[in-house]
Amino acid sequence: MSIVSETPAADSSRAYEHFSSKLAFETDCDDVATVLRGGDPDFVLLHVVGTPEAYARRHVPGALHLPHKEISAERMEEWPDDTLFVVYCAGPHCNGADKAAMKLSRLGRKVKLMIGGITGWEDEGLEFASGALPGRLT
Repeated sequence: MSIVSETPAADSSRAYEHFSSKLAFETDCDDVATVLRGGDPDFVLLHVVGTPEAYARRHVPGALHLPHKEISAERMEEWPDDTLFVVYCAGPHCNGADKAAMKLSRLGRKVKLMIGGITGWEDEGLEFASGALPGRLT
């Protein structure tokens, strides 16, 4: 028996529940890029860490800069209650997106975390935008 099979795999119904649950909380860079290229995203993409200068240097096209520290009920009134937010931060070494997701969910907002963040976006070879505005993915 190998170290992989030493702990038995879950039965298929439990595995389905686990993986579908993960997808309810997370999305990935490629899925976000695919939707953004289509030009009609059904979510608001939030860059939730860093300074305005860091955002202006490099961010995911289409992302708005809203640091997790600035997320509040008043700030979120800008969007309808049923808006889905996708949050990201610097990468796997950063928990800013987790903090943003926690705040948004506490406010009753729908949220998913884009796994990988900036690091994942770069690893996928996807282009970045620069400047103070969200930009577009081509």
